Amino acid sequence: MDISSINPILLLASLIVAATPLLLAAIGELVVEKAGVLNLGVEGMMITGAICGFAIAVNTGSPVLGLAAAAVGGAVLSLLFALLTQYALANQVASGLALTLFGLGLSALLGQGYQGVKPPAFPQVDIPLLADIPVLGPILFTQDPVVYLAFAMTAATWAVLKYTRAGLILRAVGENHDAAHALGYKVVRIRVLAILFGGACAGLGGAYISLIRVPQWTEGMTAGIGWIALALVVFASWKPWRVLLGACLFGGVNVLQLNLQAAGVAIPVEYLAMSPYLITILVLVIMSADRSSAPAALGRSFHASQ
Repeated sequence: MDISSINPILLLASLIVAATPLLLAAIGELVVEKAGVLNLGVEGMMITGAICGFAIAVNTGSPVLGLAAAAVGGAVLSLLFALLTQYALANQVASGLALTLFGLGLSALLGQGYQGVKPPAFPQVDIPLLADIPVLGPILFTQDPVVYLAFAMTAATWAVLKYTRAGLILRAVGENHDAAHALGYKVVRIRVLAILFGGACAGLGGAYISLIRVPQWTEGMTAGIGWIALALVVFASWKPWRVLLGACLFGGVNVLQLNLQAAGVAIPVEYLAMSPYLITILVLVIMSADRSSAPAALGRSFHASQ
């Protein structure tokens, strides 16, 4: 056992990489739930985005096009959920679970033939001057562009929800869709747009895993990150900045357990592997005792004739 072999700077830099797909998926789901919709299909949209992005990146040689295709793939799958829940008024929980199962099966089908294929590399961005800052430079300012995109989306989501009219309308729909409808707002249209945004974000998160974090395609490679993203939204009390902190917490625990395994710590590998999920569940149980921050209309179907 040699814990001294763990480089703290590389550990923190890897933490941010591990947190990015989780952050992207959770921010998208936060917007969906703020609109009053509970979409349990995040895992399915992530794995679909992972294979769509991987396939397009490999066939075009462009990782940027791969990310765009992943966002489209996740949004298209979320559109199926929107049609079921907003127009057919199907149960949101059952529809979300079906979406995850469908996404896992579809990705396995589309991924045949991509096993062992290496995707085009995504360049890192060294921000001039800032990248040379001791300690902080290698951790924060030498990451790939998607990391900065995830942070920017978090800040933008917070600003839109708190300071803009669009954010106010979205929150109104999530709190009381009947009152929002009485004021003339198109509840179904707003919720569908929120669902599409959440699907695009989940697709981006999945593509980040297959193109950047683990640059390869493996069936089921999201490995439960979509479920953790759902839990983080509750843990964060539906606040974007808390989602960021929660993503870093899970990412940090995940990276730490991998480093401890590599250092030969005398703990069974199975315990280390399940530790990120156990800690996330523990924090979730503690933080979710107060559900006063949850949108009042979360999970409730809306019909204009009601």
